[in-house]
Amino acid sequence: MNSSNTTMPRLLNRQDYRTLALAALGGALEFYDFIIFVFFAIVVGKLFFPADMPEWLRQFQTFGIFAAGYLARPLGGIVMAHFGDLVGRKRMFTLSIILMALPTLFMGLLPTYASIGIGAPLALLALRIMQGAAIGGEVPGAWVFVAEHVPANRVGYACGTLTSGLTAGILLGSLVATWINNRFTPAEIADWAWRLPFILGGIFGLIAMYLRRWLEETPVFAEMQAKKHLADELPLKKVVREHREGVVISMLLTWLLSAAIVVVILMTPTYLQKQFGFTAVQALQANSMAIIGLTIGCILFGKLIDRFGAGPTFVFGSLFLGVNSWTFYHSLTAHPEWLVPLYTLTGLSVGIVGAVAYVMYHAFPAAVRFSGISFSYNLAYAIFGGLTPMMVSLWMKNSPMAPSYYVASLAGLGVALGLYLWNRGPLLAGRLALQS
Repeated sequence: MNSSNTTMPRLLNRQDYRTLALAALGGALEFYDFIIFVFFAIVVGKLFFPADMPEWLRQFQTFGIFAAGYLARPLGGIVMAHFGDLVGRKRMFTLSIILMALPTLFMGLLPTYASIGIGAPLALLALRIMQGAAIGGEVPGAWVFVAEHVPANRVGYACGTLTSGLTAGILLGSLVATWINNRFTPAEIADWAWRLPFILGGIFGLIAMYLRRWLEETPVFAEMQAKKHLADELPLKKVVREHREGVVISMLLTWLLSAAIVVVILMTPTYLQKQFGFTAVQALQANSMAIIGLTIGCILFGKLIDRFGAGPTFVFGSLFLGVNSWTFYHSLTAHPEWLVPLYTLTGLSVGIVGAVAYVMYHAFPAAVRFSGISFSYNLAYAIFGGLTPMMVSLWMKNSPMAPSYYVASLAGLGVALGLYLWNRGPLLAGRLALQS
């Protein structure tokens, strides 16, 4: 279906840039809330599980709670997307903030295992599930929101910019974690300072909610609403029945995205400490540089996909990711001094994830777009993103280089998908020839 977003291309105007800036900043603050957990996984594991538990099992269970947030994403995403396709993008875009901020704040106030026993990890699990439901609506909603505001020939840039905002939330988490590890002793962190980043996250959530008051409904949804072109049946039912190819490709691209983000960005700081003996400060400082590279890379690959199309972008971008990540993990034993430059370059190559939303946006027509992206993205992230930390942790018991093997495999998948899109011609819903 045509809309004002997809007819005559135009230049980005002041209102477009304002929308992108507010959406990206709000997304950064909300994504901080979701990922701050992983930066304190070691401390949380010691505080919320029995002291006599084997270290590998404690780490496995801690990442299991982390993964629960991913497993909860489909439910929240599907519900929010359903109403986002029927009553408006902006309302759901704002609701997700509240559902994220409160659990994050409560995490910072939870009693530990020493105080209430098994109730501590169970309460932590429940709050993590609530976070997952919130982020399940946030990310697809944010992509749809910004892409429907900009000209058709700037969708990649808009999605890349929004994704860079989400990754900036990871950077904010890394910087906060670095500050806490520098400012407080390990004993102080274990005693009380670990709570600070979660309480700060609750405050960030309130700020993000305020920022989104200034956003307007997307022109695409407003036009559909005026012309009564909204979905005339359950949007998800139509997605599953009529857009299966779009669902499959979107899920596979999400697998690539989850592998790059979860392994390279979120798990690697802990991996660097345990496998190569870097201090927490060294690992987090290098991670901050990698996330800066990632933030730049998302915008870069968003611009590239607008210019060259999905096929070439994913073929060469995935090769870039595979080569850089392999070099990074396999060089640190002999050259620990290369940590920062190699990690930064690898972070830049992870920026290929900024192009994923472009393909998903064009895979579904506007009437069911929110539901199509949300279902595909959240289901795949629940499966692949949720299981990745546990699978890689278990794999590392037999092979210390498991992270590099996993990322390289998914980079290969990215190349294959790029070749498919390159040769596919008009994609899925027939809305755009992505190779041109």
